[in-house]
Amino acid sequence: MSHRSAHAPGDRFTEPFVHEALLYHDQASYLDGTMKFIYAGIWIGEPVAVAVPPANMRLIRERLGAFAETVTFHDITEAGRNPGRIIPWLLSRFMDEHPGHRVRVVGEPIWRERSDEEYPACVQHEAMINVAFAGRAASILCPYDTDRLHPHMVKDSYATHPVMIEQGARFPSDGYDPYGITDAYNLPLSEPPLGASTLRFEVDDLVKVRRAVAEVGLEADLPPDRISDLQSAVNELATNSVMHAGGSGTLRTWHDDVRVVCEVRDFGHVTDVMAGRLRAPDGGGRGLVMVHYLADLVQRHTSQTGTTTRVHVLR
Repeated sequence: MSHRSAHAPGDRFTEPFVHEALLYHDQASYLDGTMKFIYAGIWIGEPVAVAVPPANMRLIRERLGAFAETVTFHDITEAGRNPGRIIPWLLSRFMDEHPGHRVRVVGEPIWRERSDEEYPACVQHEAMINVAFAGRAASILCPYDTDRLHPHMVKDSYATHPVMIEQGARFPSDGYDPYGITDAYNLPLSEPPLGASTLRFEVDDLVKVRRAVAEVGLEADLPPDRISDLQSAVNELATNSVMHAGGSGTLRTWHDDVRVVCEVRDFGHVTDVMAGRLRAPDGGGRGLVMVHYLADLVQRHTSQTGTTTRVHVLR
């Protein structure tokens, strides 16, 4: 991946796009920070969305009272289960639904129950928000629970947000470095478990790829529609391997009690950090962005020696 300047140009308090981290430690500080942000939008007629875990959603709904009817709510544990869905399928969609209006969103993509496998994708998502929406008329507030999250997660929020809010004070982050933190979490993936199936494929083997995906889905008793989703996602990856990454690749498949996993390895190098994070201008999606839409988690490690992409579907 290419490195760029650690700090975005301009005044972080006056740029059109505002991305802030709210550091909170209890219910009172959570509501104080989020409600100020939400009410400020309601008073001036900005469309407002709230995408947070269910318990925090209930707090905000109750505090808003009748004003809750003016706000769009999403359960982030579902809509953002795969962090790669959030930019194209939640944030961009909300902005596109309100052309000509500045919008504001409370988005909480990192909560305590996030798994170690999900976390790197969460950090990269938070970092790339700054790239995806640079210059857009939008404000996004991301709450971080300083009591329940690991300290390194709170520290990472300084790298992914140009502006911080804590105890009512708003200040520029002294660690803001979205490209650097994205590179830092471009980590090699663990080896597949013993017994994982392996298929080496070229362009004439894409039918075999789809068949292998169907087989692991059937073994895991996935519903037919989820098998179809998994086939579509892996077919996109395999097609990309043969068309743009050396003409061949390796598919590995396995499942456990929780999920079905399909991994595609090839000799390509993904240098565009936004790959798979933006929908097509017509509002549709194709290629890597559809992989994110169909999967419950997408992990990727890329380097000059090749790329490994792992697609998870929950059982």
